Amino acid sequence: MPPYASHYALLALAVGIGFFLNLGGAPLFDLDEGAFSEATREMFLRGDFVSPFVNGVPRFDKPVLIHWLQAASMTVFGPTPFAFRLPSALAATGWVLLVYGFVARVIDRETALHAALMVATALGVMVIGRAATADALLNLWLVAAMFGMYLYFLERRTAWILLTHVAMGLGFLTKGPVALLVPGAVGLIFFALQRDLPALLRAAFHPLGLILLVGIPLPWYLLQYQAQGMDFIHGFFGTHNAERFSGPMEGHAGSLFYYLPIALLLALPWSTALLKSLRELPQRIKTPLGLYLWVWFGFVLVFFSFSGTKLPHYLNYGMTAALILAALALPALKSRTLALLPVVVLFGLLAALPMLLPNIAASQKNADVRALLDGAENLFVPGHTAIFAVLALISVVLIVLRRVSLTTSLLGLAAAGNVALALWFFPALGAIEQGPIAHAAELARDLPGPYVMWGSNTPSYSVHSGHVQEKREPQSGDLVFTRTSKLDQMPPHEVIMNERGYALVRIKP
Repeated sequence: MPPYASHYALLALAVGIGFFLNLGGAPLFDLDEGAFSEATREMFLRGDFVSPFVNGVPRFDKPVLIHWLQAASMTVFGPTPFAFRLPSALAATGWVLLVYGFVARVIDRETALHAALMVATALGVMVIGRAATADALLNLWLVAAMFGMYLYFLERRTAWILLTHVAMGLGFLTKGPVALLVPGAVGLIFFALQRDLPALLRAAFHPLGLILLVGIPLPWYLLQYQAQGMDFIHGFFGTHNAERFSGPMEGHAGSLFYYLPIALLLALPWSTALLKSLRELPQRIKTPLGLYLWVWFGFVLVFFSFSGTKLPHYLNYGMTAALILAALALPALKSRTLALLPVVVLFGLLAALPMLLPNIAASQKNADVRALLDGAENLFVPGHTAIFAVLALISVVLIVLRRVSLTTSLLGLAAAGNVALALWFFPALGAIEQGPIAHAAELARDLPGPYVMWGSNTPSYSVHSGHVQEKREPQSGDLVFTRTSKLDQMPPHEVIMNERGYALVRIKP
């Protein structure tokens, strides 16, 4: 048997469960999954693999690399949720393997295994590793750049300089300036604290490194500018980068302390280990590695806390560092109750969710949300409550069953929890949030147009129906997808479907 074969087997099991199990088991979620996937689908319709469009309108939110990877997957598997999510699952797998390789190189194999398994099973990583968005791919490049920069600090090898520049170039082609911001700022702070800024400057301005950094993304940016002109510059660099930081977009605001509870949520089931690492901070920052990891996580936490637009997944740009620190703190965890209590609470809440939903629905002031949640408690996969209740009970038993090590207990619960999320919770969430949209799309697939989306912004409907939607006022003969609350504002029409707040109608001649 090859050395460390058991490590590779455990990692394969963790990524298989976390990122691939039942990957296509839920419809695409709006807004992000639907928009990314529809932009990729329309590339084939337009014969244009440079400029992303959603429902015929240019989409300047993100660069193109994720769309190219989704297009390759779609060529093999068709326009399915599995195909659109597969690049993210593969990127997240690479992310986990990079963590294992890096930690094995700078610490030891046992810590590397724990850190990689913690990344593979953490709730925040699992969610974006299964999402048809650019975030898992961006995190792959960010992690590669951050690891390359630290290895350059240790070894002063040109290979690490080039790796860092290539990773940042690919990141810039995936999501733009953030791929330069995080490594650049963290590197500047860390090397300054080490009184080694000249070494950083030599690496940053390495001629071949700069050629790679600029040469990888520049051709697409030039082609996109040629195709879309200043609208692209204003839309991408202005609206979707500068304005996201200066003010909240699409209602995604939050307080200065927004990301503190988010960090604990994203780290589940390793939240207590993350808190333990905070107590170890004074000792940990006395070592170069500990300082580097804390600067990395700390910069991301502080920078995005001051950003006007706040989304939970932004903190993932620094969660790799946080989870490595948590892995280092794991052996020092003593209280089984504190370590396992977050898992008990999570499984307990998920078990109770079907029973809580009627009250949650009744409390909603928005009529569309109330309609969407009406009867949603009946959409859970059979056995949902029982499965999560059993997991909560096992978690309680493991608090007192000391013969099973705490690390083994957490890893086992993480794996079992991810199986339950993939097979029971995510399909239920998809049925609740996206079910009526997917049903309308299925009905519309074989119906004649013109196709109009009015009063709704759900691009997954376009993906699942196979039709590009016009965004305009309904007219005679249109097949219109809309919200139920908009029906009384429409011209005379025939209702084809009216389900939990969404409707598909044909405008009468």
